[in-house]
Amino acid sequence: MPDWVTDAIWWQVHPLSFTGAEPAALPPGELRHRLPHLQRWLDHLLALGCNGLALGPVFASGTHGYDTVDHFRVDPRLGDDADLDALLAAAHERGVRVLLDGVFNHVGRDHPAFRAVVEQGRDAPTADWFRLHWPPDWTPGTAPGADVFEGHDLLVELDHSSPAVVDLVTRVMTHWLDRGADGWRLDAAYAVPPSFWARVLPAVRARHPQAYVVGEVIHGDYPRLVAEGGLDAVTQYELWQAVWHGIAERNLFELAWSLQRHAGFLRSFVPWTFVGNHDVTRIASQLPDVRHLPHALAVLFTVGGTPAVWSGDEHAFRGVKEHRAGGDDAVRPPFPADPSGLSPLGAPTFALHRELVGLRRRHRWLHTAAPGQVHVANEQLVYAVAGDGQRLLVALNLADAAVRVPAPGAGAVLAGAATVGRGRDGRGGVELPAHGWAVLTG
Repeated sequence: MPDWVTDAIWWQVHPLSFTGAEPAALPPGELRHRLPHLQRWLDHLLALGCNGLALGPVFASGTHGYDTVDHFRVDPRLGDDADLDALLAAAHERGVRVLLDGVFNHVGRDHPAFRAVVEQGRDAPTADWFRLHWPPDWTPGTAPGADVFEGHDLLVELDHSSPAVVDLVTRVMTHWLDRGADGWRLDAAYAVPPSFWARVLPAVRARHPQAYVVGEVIHGDYPRLVAEGGLDAVTQYELWQAVWHGIAERNLFELAWSLQRHAGFLRSFVPWTFVGNHDVTRIASQLPDVRHLPHALAVLFTVGGTPAVWSGDEHAFRGVKEHRAGGDDAVRPPFPADPSGLSPLGAPTFALHRELVGLRRRHRWLHTAAPGQVHVANEQLVYAVAGDGQRLLVALNLADAAVRVPAPGAGAVLAGAATVGRGRDGRGGVELPAHGWAVLTG
């Protein structure tokens, strides 16, 4: 993993929705310069304490960005190459790294490679890019059957055993790293054979050894996928699920179990950690009790991982993901022209993010710190993290009453609220208020 990732904390954005772009591609020849909108938010990112901008798709597509039609062209709804170059330059001037979103599992049906297949049939030079099923009576201008991504007919899957696809993805990744990008998120990496990444990434890393590559993986054997694919990390959906669901259901045994799993993952790689992103219901909407939002954030910023904040979560935006056409709209709203347009109602949540990001920055060893369980009950959890000769304790209480929980070695309260003392047995413990939490020296 590149050295700089140790200190990376990402602010994740879906550019098309963030900038209020049209829901479908513009007519040929039209152009909108919307990427400067994002430049006006770079100082907000820094004020939050982040130093990385993780962009969703910025390449030409038919609709939401994940139906790519040209990997080498900026989507005209966002601007052109000069606009992306300017965003990269403005970010780098501020010390902000930029991650691009690579949609390499599938393409949109309007991609020239697939259009060539429709027009020319088996003789198309790109026919081996796809897994095709030819009807016996095929005629030019008729699309053959093709494997598609998770039932989405508009997303035609690439054939990752094809040398031409290996070459395409290698060229795309290298091209944009050459232009100044700092790394890639590999969309739907769970649907791509790890052997494909093992063929692509050595050539990419030979030219850009400091590029960071994280794969989107939901289920499966995370360490194996990282090792066999040669990735730096994968998305830690197991922990995301346990954080929101364990807190929402007041079942911290679920979270405690996932933290043990997370500690195991940290022995082989450092996962991408999050409590929200562009594909899931916002954390403020996942939790039935708003008083428990700090608990979720305390976990995110105190366990090992490379944390990412989904844009808007730092202001307690709400939005529910729905499994229908347009079901992402509520979690991907357009943003004001600049941060001055944000409601002041989100200021306390922004301040909480800043507090916890600041704590993490003062303890940079947390990047690889594995959590160890100290105490667990349905509504209480205490865990420890250690590194660089230091130790922190994190104590969570979801109950409607104050509680005392074991916390051996607990010292000063660094964030949240707690009273530290010894119980009748002489052992260290902390008292947490109802719905309280705390991070303490240990």
